[in-house]
Amino acid sequence: MELIAAIVGVLLLCLVVPLVWLAVRRVRLMRNGGVDLCLRRRFAVTDWHFGVGRYEGERFAWYRLTSFRIGATVVMDRADLDIVDRRPPHRSEEFAIPMAVEVLRCRGRDAAGRGIDVELAMSAGVRTGFMAWLESTPPGQGHGYREAS
Repeated sequence: MELIAAIVGVLLLCLVVPLVWLAVRRVRLMRNGGVDLCLRRRFAVTDWHFGVGRYEGERFAWYRLTSFRIGATVVMDRADLDIVDRRPPHRSEEFAIPMAVEVLRCRGRDAAGRGIDVELAMSAGVRTGFMAWLESTPPGQGHGYREAS
């Protein structure tokens, strides 16, 4: 009987520890200036993933919500980030991204310098913050701004 109780206890512990880790990770990301948004990399599939986006100086980092990874899943540099397209969510996507008002297709470069295309689904408030962050690039850096003479 004690063996069964010990086995059940270990199984419960193995189930609870990962869930606690995910909850603590999300709280820490949100507390340090994170915003909720969804991301997908393969556009032919309704493969949306919930996550937390953070503005880290000149970089936008996205952390997948259900990942045990400590670092960001996707990181893009502001100077190389462009919005290619904007659209409302399709009806077929509404179940996967219920809070989204707009979907932005973005093109940028990852930390290794490789080209990366993603779609970001976000609420109106998150979109406003994202656009403000993207447009606040210092003069002379990226997005075609010319340096003052």
